[in-house]
Amino acid sequence: MRIEHIGDATCILADCMDIMRDMPDKAFDLAIVDPPYGINFAKTHTGNGWTVRDSKQWDKAPPPPVYYQELFRVTKNQIIWGANYMVNSIYPSQGWIFWDKGQRNFSLADGELAFTSFDRALRVFSLSRAEALQEGKIHPTQKPVALYKWLLSRYAKPGDTILDTHGGSGSSVVACLDMGYPITWIEKDEDYFNAALERIEIAYRQPRLFDEPRAKAVPQNFDFPP
Repeated sequence: MRIEHIGDATCILADCMDIMRDMPDKAFDLAIVDPPYGINFAKTHTGNGWTVRDSKQWDKAPPPPVYYQELFRVTKNQIIWGANYMVNSIYPSQGWIFWDKGQRNFSLADGELAFTSFDRALRVFSLSRAEALQEGKIHPTQKPVALYKWLLSRYAKPGDTILDTHGGSGSSVVACLDMGYPITWIEKDEDYFNAALERIEIAYRQPRLFDEPRAKAVPQNFDFPP
């Protein structure tokens, strides 16, 4: 395990299950997570005009049911991307989100779905795939910072602590630091962790007003396992 602190972000290189099992109940206000969907995307769409990337096994299967049990235990509310692949592990909710990628007649999906625990109507976030790619890409399923900012502006309250169990590209951290939300971010792949950490550090160094006192990302009654 490795822990890095950037502003109010606690970035952890570890398996999220090893970290969550020692967290107290309802330790975080909101989880915004993008776990593996189990569609083997890490090994598909390579070559023949597609981006060639290293073969990895992280998307071979979705998380087991115990992951969701722990996630619901340690967080008060949840936003879970790709939950349409994991309906047996979540409960019914009307508050789903659809990311409309503005792409039609294209081999990939028109958008993505996210479950939320909020009792409110389904909402749509619109940002084209082309616009999202302008940020640069360090992870096959990278989501744009603008998406996380949109989520935070609508589903988080001032002072809320955020948990991201499958950190990937670090977009959630960039958004949280920019908007003043403390976040604990976990990624178990060292290559992705290092690339994301560099991206987060560059974003954090950009001129902003970081002088407001903020809550700590990690609850005071939680000690990381050795």
